[in-house]
Amino acid sequence: MEPSLVKSVLEAALLAAREPLTPSDMKKMFDDELSTDTLRKLLDQLREEWAERPVELIQLASGWRFRTRAEYLPYLERLNPERPPKYSRAVLETLAIIAYRQPVTRGDIEEIRGVVVNSNVIKSLEERGWIDVVGHRDTPGRPALFATTKQFLDDLGLRSVSELPPLEQISQTLELEQ
Repeated sequence: MEPSLVKSVLEAALLAAREPLTPSDMKKMFDDELSTDTLRKLLDQLREEWAERPVELIQLASGWRFRTRAEYLPYLERLNPERPPKYSRAVLETLAIIAYRQPVTRGDIEEIRGVVVNSNVIKSLEERGWIDVVGHRDTPGRPALFATTKQFLDDLGLRSVSELPPLEQISQTLELEQ
């Protein structure tokens, strides 16, 4: 198959997809005749071709997708003025502890925060798809170990937790908001 046609098919699929597409998903369209190197080169070419447009091709934890560039969001929000849910400080602190210290138990979170973790906090993060139980600590009671999910990374536009901002930067932001 001609590389330009393969690239056009990839572009169409990425534009039509509701969720990020994994390389294996993309290869399925071509009966796995597409090598990983060729796929990567074509995706890089697409990314370059869209570099000056209001939409960009990005790689996330769960695959590749197109998204609107940040500078256009204020205009697009006028079309859909609904506000995202506001999370309490307890929810955000718990999420930050899990993201930066994962895997952690509820006891670890309580020790760091200095207060008991309300079960609704953990429940809301699980319902959002941002955290999940990834195992159990080999101690009495075998407490659940929590870690962030690919959904969490995707929602933040990250490929891995190593792309999270340094803790010092978050501390400064929280101090400015008080």
